[in-house]
Amino acid sequence: MGGHVDRSHSLLSASGAFRWINCTPSAKLETRFPDKSSSAAAEGTLAHELAELKVRNFLQPKEFGKRKLTAAIKEKKEHELWDDEMMGYTDEYLEYIKRTALAYPSQPSVAIEKRVYFGKYTLADPEDENEGYGTADCILIGNETIHVIDLKYGKSPDGRVSAEGNPQMALYALGAYETYKLLYPVKRIKMTIVQPRLSDGISEWDCPLEELLAFGEYVKGKAALALKGEGDFRPDAKTCKYCRARGQCRARADENVKLAFFTDQKPPLISNDEVGEYLKQGEDVAKWLSDLKDFALAECLAGREVPGWKAVEGRGSRDWTDMDLAFNALTTHGINDTVLWERKPLTLAQVEKVVGKKEFNDLVGSFVVKAPGKPALVKASDNRKAITNVITAAEAFKEDISHAAQ
Repeated sequence: MGGHVDRSHSLLSASGAFRWINCTPSAKLETRFPDKSSSAAAEGTLAHELAELKVRNFLQPKEFGKRKLTAAIKEKKEHELWDDEMMGYTDEYLEYIKRTALAYPSQPSVAIEKRVYFGKYTLADPEDENEGYGTADCILIGNETIHVIDLKYGKSPDGRVSAEGNPQMALYALGAYETYKLLYPVKRIKMTIVQPRLSDGISEWDCPLEELLAFGEYVKGKAALALKGEGDFRPDAKTCKYCRARGQCRARADENVKLAFFTDQKPPLISNDEVGEYLKQGEDVAKWLSDLKDFALAECLAGREVPGWKAVEGRGSRDWTDMDLAFNALTTHGINDTVLWERKPLTLAQVEKVVGKKEFNDLVGSFVVKAPGKPALVKASDNRKAITNVITAAEAFKEDISHAAQ
């Protein structure tokens, strides 16, 4: 089984490739900061482990049969971050792999949680086990194609990831190609990211091998700079998002101060073109200020001075030491029990979680209607359909006809 928890993060990791390719000095800079984990990352690790079990059972049933799968899932359910909805979401990931594997003209070769080496392109020392390696969730090989499939368990729409031009996926694909090029003829590369917790959460990218290899050569030049800590800092919202140095990086601070406070353009009114440009330029300002406050708070708590600022205790919350005894005291002194309790139905999402997604859809799916979401502003590159409040001619004429009929 793949060691999801033990996956090491190298200096030029595949997961951080977008950052160090676009901002080469950041690779060395962020080594001065600890690599902190999060509950979301731990939840993602658990979901990956569950998904791996299911994929192994489907693709390698002789080695990992139903009995082993059931026992392994039972063990996972003991984890403190276990949530029953993981079963449904990992099933969606499995279904994608099933459809893809069954679509091959003949049974594809399969690698699950495969450690691949792309150090040839990141200029890593082959003897260093922590550099130049990555773990691909699933690799299918057949029909002169290497298909790399990656599960991402994030649920925020802001965390939507596209497979097209994705450097992490490209490095995994390069590693897979280097691993299998002597065993299989390869002409095309396909990369897929599956994000089952998002509605349209499947992104695919198909490219010829030559295009992938050209990217590999491009990466070599960026890796050479990154390993020396050279090149230009290029702070922006996407590049800085997961950089460990983002709170204290001078280049990011200078850029955001400039964007937030200085401009030589002061027309009476700004145009829509300028609105769009200012939004793009200032996208990282609010995030930077938040990261800066987090860093300053950590410094104050550690006893180091940040002039003009200090750490204080925030507003606390109250809780019962023993709710049953408290309620008993209230009812004993004449407080009606019905005043202390509130009976209300579970939300739709809570009912679905308790009942299970499949049974929920089978039994009450016909009683569910999805209301449109609140309008949100996103970049034009987002793959969701654009909406507008402009009334169409058909709607306008329909309104006129209804008034005339009255």
